[in-house]
Amino acid sequence: MHEMAQAATAGFQMWAVFAIILGALVLYITERLPMEVTSFGVVCVLLLFFTVFPMTGEDGKNLLGPVRLLEGAANPALISVLALLVMGQGMVRTGVLDRGARIIVGIGGKNVWLSIAVCLAAVLAISAFLNNIPVVVIFIPIMQTLAARFGHSASKVMIPLSFAAVLGGMTTLIGSGTNLLVNSALIQMSLKPFGFFDFTFPGLVLAVVGLIFIIVMASRLLPDRGSLTDSLFEGAGKQFIAQITVTENSGLIGKNAPGGHFAGLPDMTVRMVQRGEEAILPPFEEFHARPGDVLVVAATRKALSGALSHDPGLLNPDLGDGHAPEETPPWQEGQLMLADVMVAPASRMIGQTLPQIGFRYKTHCIVLGIQRRSRMIRARLTDIRLRAGDMLLVQGQPEHIAALKANGDVVLIEWSREELPALDHAKRASSAFLISVGLAATGLVPVVVATLSGAAAMVALGVLNVRQASRAVDPLIVSTIIAALALGAAMQETGGAGFLALSLVSALKGAEPATVLSLFFLLVAGLSNIISTKTAAVLFTPIAVEIANQLGVRPEVFAVAVVFAANCSFASPLGYQTNLLVMAPGHYKFTDYARVGVPLIFVLWIAFSVFAPWYYGL
Repeated sequence: MHEMAQAATAGFQMWAVFAIILGALVLYITERLPMEVTSFGVVCVLLLFFTVFPMTGEDGKNLLGPVRLLEGAANPALISVLALLVMGQGMVRTGVLDRGARIIVGIGGKNVWLSIAVCLAAVLAISAFLNNIPVVVIFIPIMQTLAARFGHSASKVMIPLSFAAVLGGMTTLIGSGTNLLVNSALIQMSLKPFGFFDFTFPGLVLAVVGLIFIIVMASRLLPDRGSLTDSLFEGAGKQFIAQITVTENSGLIGKNAPGGHFAGLPDMTVRMVQRGEEAILPPFEEFHARPGDVLVVAATRKALSGALSHDPGLLNPDLGDGHAPEETPPWQEGQLMLADVMVAPASRMIGQTLPQIGFRYKTHCIVLGIQRRSRMIRARLTDIRLRAGDMLLVQGQPEHIAALKANGDVVLIEWSREELPALDHAKRASSAFLISVGLAATGLVPVVVATLSGAAAMVALGVLNVRQASRAVDPLIVSTIIAALALGAAMQETGGAGFLALSLVSALKGAEPATVLSLFFLLVAGLSNIISTKTAAVLFTPIAVEIANQLGVRPEVFAVAVVFAANCSFASPLGYQTNLLVMAPGHYKFTDYARVGVPLIFVLWIAFSVFAPWYYGL
């Protein structure tokens, strides 16, 4: 009653909050300031305003003091989102997601659309339990490879990838930070929170409908853009010469290499085989690999990096310095990184071979491959005399790679640094993630406890160090959620939520609850493409509850509408971070998202309007 009285009064504070929200939306849309700056600026304005013009409760205390406005920083939903990001980083770093993704790609075989459909369905399923951002990061190069393999532009598959991840996030409580924020808002209003699978069935209905639309229509609606760029990028495919020693337990033993290609070494071409004192050159018609064979292969950095992701010791060459290729020097234990370095014009390394230079011991880095612009080399790494301008693919720990900047003999290519997956921690990461999700799904512990414990386990088990875990925490997510929660609290306490709900119900006077629900879904879905999904979720949840109360409907029904509608951020790259992630790889313009996103929003709106009233008995 107190809140409805406030709403009817429509006091000064309420209209001031509406003005602050409007100003924030303008800044978010125009991007005149970084979104983080806008978000924290909104919080500061609210703190100052309600200090000068307090919202006094019945007990005389300020209902919107600093504690109330800043409690979003410790909100369980925010903590859960950040913990999921950390767990996702652990799954990426250990190569678990990458391995699973490559298995999924193989299911599609040689059928282009089946392969793409299988990948999108897998992304949808994985995103139900893991934060969307690391899932999309892993699948971007996979979808690029699929598109190139079948002669399609990456612009045909990148937006579908992002949208599939968003659709998957609709299906469980932890699938999206948006879902957790709606749930948190319900808890703050002393209402029954969602269970882990409470909206999974209607979420799956919308997700399947949306996925079918994406698979059937997206490639027709999206432009064929970036083909020239893609061909230059992929075709540039600078080849490194690398060296593989066939060990006693190698899977290559007894296998032949027709045309210089081993089935077990995809995207690599064998240029020469050194067997004792004999050099075997193409064609390799009678060749079968034996233990001790040294394979000189040509491959792009991408292919070599992929091979190292599956077998870290595969490319460690025997430099004739007493260390066998499979042995790991003390300095190579722990996190490893790849980087490109160029032999400087006045380098002391010019004219010498790697064993003569002692590169391994001077730098604590191993040279895995050599690239020479003028011609393709057909010799072992140990026999190649370096020239100025030669590019070396090196592997080492991050601090040793960074130390190469001070080495006058080589030039470190800064942007080329890339961390390799820590495959030895894959089981630990998988166990921590599965146990965490299992605890949350069964309800044995609250979601925030399960996810935070899972993130802590990733660090405690050595999957991530503190620095890597902190890097997974996105400041944009933190600032946006804190600001959105502060605005939501201000709307609720000033009566703004009740006022808007009453206004909407009055405007639709006499309409059936199903009609109000449908139009409310469309309103929230539209605004989620202008502001962030998380802001839409926090602002509209109290309004949804008030509308449900006005209509005499269970609050859960309209809260579910907020969950699904706020996730419908398909018409612009601003609404959801995965949309921004695929923008560069797909060579998209701002309007490309609307080509597929707007029809998809209407498809989901129709599906929700038909299914939800039946499912919830309206």
